[in-house]
Amino acid sequence: MSTLSTTSQTAPATRLGTMAATRLVAEREITTQVRSKSFIISTLITVVLIVGGIFAMSFFGGGDDDDPTPAAAVEVPADVTEEIEAYGFEVIDAGSMDEAEELLREGEAEVILTLDEDSPVGVHLIGLDNLPMDAGQQLSVMPTMEVLEGDAADSMMRYFAALGFGLVFMIVAMGSGVMILQNTIQEKQNRIVEILLSAIPARALLAGKILGNSVVAIGQALVMGASAALGLMVSGQTEYLQMLSWPMLWFVLFFVPGFVLIASVFAASASLVSRQEDSGSVMSPAMILVMAPYFVVLIFMNNDFAMMVTSYIPFTAPVSMSLRLFDGDAAWWEPLVSMGILLATTALVMAVAAKIYSRSLLQMGQRVKLTAALKSGD
Repeated sequence: MSTLSTTSQTAPATRLGTMAATRLVAEREITTQVRSKSFIISTLITVVLIVGGIFAMSFFGGGDDDDPTPAAAVEVPADVTEEIEAYGFEVIDAGSMDEAEELLREGEAEVILTLDEDSPVGVHLIGLDNLPMDAGQQLSVMPTMEVLEGDAADSMMRYFAALGFGLVFMIVAMGSGVMILQNTIQEKQNRIVEILLSAIPARALLAGKILGNSVVAIGQALVMGASAALGLMVSGQTEYLQMLSWPMLWFVLFFVPGFVLIASVFAASASLVSRQEDSGSVMSPAMILVMAPYFVVLIFMNNDFAMMVTSYIPFTAPVSMSLRLFDGDAAWWEPLVSMGILLATTALVMAVAAKIYSRSLLQMGQRVKLTAALKSGD
């Protein structure tokens, strides 16, 4: 009796409206995130990596592949050839540079190998129309490189643009998405959610979490973009800043609905479990969606067809379409169509996520099955 009496006295007399509740939750999410040491440290580290990557090419560890990389060697001594083969290369002796170029164009060799006293490893690699980054990373340190056809600087900048778009999306979406997941599970585990839902609607709680974390994520992405622009300006690479300005603008525009889509998946997934120990089972699918854009551009950046297809898939469009815009491969209408598909998909996923979230949030104990959450009543 006394418990019921106490509860009735402490319970709020009126529930907040949806808009007011959403704003209140969003403010709490923003202040919680920006005051977090992990958030501040991860943002600073990412900014340092971005600026450092612009100023200089870092050394990378090499590794051996199962299949050796065919390299057409021009006037390379036998002792150097043996050393190069130890790093996973199949050295093909070419009598002249013309013969090596023919082997490269016919696909019998992936790179041309020559001597270079200025190279950290004493050799120089030449790719056909893109810098041979994969071959370069097989060596102990990155050698000097160039391309046979096209502009080596543009090829290098394209590589860093793909890496930058993919990393920024993955780091920002992963950080804020995991925060949504952990906070939601913690609120269920500590039964705080019962108090929250006595004052505000479940959909307002979900909307506030997504809105607040979206503001933080967008701000984080803008800080990283500004640091990249500053690095290019300070290093005197203003021509690359001009090349990146338009794709970066589109990246931010795609990032907004793209992150809302990811955040909805994280929130809905978190509502299915009541303990942090069970978070791994529901977090894995969401993490795959977050990491997919990064690995897609790294693996398929030189495959025009794959990049075209993934630029229309909602989960990979923010990164793939931005890279295609950087390359100048996308027609003027393509980002508009891709954005329309992304917005429609985001709206659909948000509606489904809201249904799962509101129906699972108060179900404690064992993990709620997805099918049960979709079939149960509000």
